[in-house]
Amino acid sequence: MDPLSPPQYRRLSRQGQVPMSGSDLPPYYPRHTHQPSPRREPTEHVFSLSDGRGAPWLSLKLRSSAKSSKSLPTFFEKEDINGQLELTAERGDSIQAITATLSGRIISGAGSNDTFVFLHQTIPIWSKSLDTPRVPSPSEGASSTKLLGHCVWPLSIPIPRTVELPNGAGEKRSYRLPETFLERYCKVSVQYDLSIVVSRGKLRSDNVICTAFGYVPSTRPEAPSVLRQLVYQEKLPLPGPFADPEGWKILRPVSARGLMFKTRPVEARCTLSLTKPVCYTRGSVLPVHITIEGREPGVLDVLSNPGSIMVKLRRRVRFFNAATATRKEVSWNESVEDVATAVWWAAPPHEACRSDAHTRHLEGEIPLPKDLRPSCEIAHFSISYSVVLSPFKAANYSSDSATMVSEPVEIATMYAKGPRPNTYAPPAYDAGRGDDLTRPTLVPGMSLYPF
Repeated sequence: MDPLSPPQYRRLSRQGQVPMSGSDLPPYYPRHTHQPSPRREPTEHVFSLSDGRGAPWLSLKLRSSAKSSKSLPTFFEKEDINGQLELTAERGDSIQAITATLSGRIISGAGSNDTFVFLHQTIPIWSKSLDTPRVPSPSEGASSTKLLGHCVWPLSIPIPRTVELPNGAGEKRSYRLPETFLERYCKVSVQYDLSIVVSRGKLRSDNVICTAFGYVPSTRPEAPSVLRQLVYQEKLPLPGPFADPEGWKILRPVSARGLMFKTRPVEARCTLSLTKPVCYTRGSVLPVHITIEGREPGVLDVLSNPGSIMVKLRRRVRFFNAATATRKEVSWNESVEDVATAVWWAAPPHEACRSDAHTRHLEGEIPLPKDLRPSCEIAHFSISYSVVLSPFKAANYSSDSATMVSEPVEIATMYAKGPRPNTYAPPAYDAGRGDDLTRPTLVPGMSLYPF
């Protein structure tokens, strides 16, 4: 999802045809350099209440970063909710006060105890009492103790970046606001609302305009290693963990044990590596590298087939329903889903990393969908990610289903400072790839790691 659009239901992109071996990979092709698109003009959203004659007497106009006026208003961290409130009051109108309310809720069920309000702010706009703060208005009819005629108030409502909430031990803790979250098959959601309340006398009901809006936090990874920044800037091939040890996190080696043809035990040693820092921007890629070692070249050929290596990005959404209970008193609900899969190709040979009869090296990357929700934790709700190495899936090979390696990672909404990452997967893997990534050009005779 484009970060400017409102929340959407998750859709998993389908991969293109996957090459079966390194020898089948198509050649690299140059790709245009990404040019940042100019910032769009704010989108206007209008919400109104009408009288019995059909004419609107109360209108709220908001300017947001949404793609269109038909989308939910969308605001980024550090942005204010800017707009304008217009009201037409007739002589003798009983309006006592006008307020704006900003709220954020975690909704985990249909019951009253299944909604937890983590954000609630009330902003006075106008009051009959001169002692109550007012939003300055250029309208003459809004200057006295009674509203009269057409009144306008310019609005600029700041959205706080953090909130203070009690944790399970009763202590206050600061939490960053989570992104709006709504998915069809997930039993929990995060919703933000802006309400304008026109309060009247005791014998008359209030009038309310309420709209949900999308909120996008601004999180970014730390800068990668100096060598990787240079590679991204010059559109050069990505150095692996042996050529750039500062730029990679090498995970603990694990043994892959299974059966060939259901009878013959086989074993291989696997070492998975991820680029550092282990925080990645949605819509980009997560580079990975794997080394597979064993005594039987034939078994290595089977396991090192790009289609046999099962490395995925796994998302875990955790929450509980009882908003007033402590964590120890309730059981957590979890929704676990694999949201992206690594694609692989044979690593090019060089002096620091060379495959032989007993070792195979493969490069890969996990394409990160643009609509991934960023990592977050607030009160009794969290979204976390991990890269998992599952058992190999190959012809005539079988093993148990237990995950071999799981490494926590974070997903951010913005790119790290400096050059943006490149994509290195062969063109056959490009289905669903974002346009913000560029592909290095390989020239015949070019040294893969000229560093």
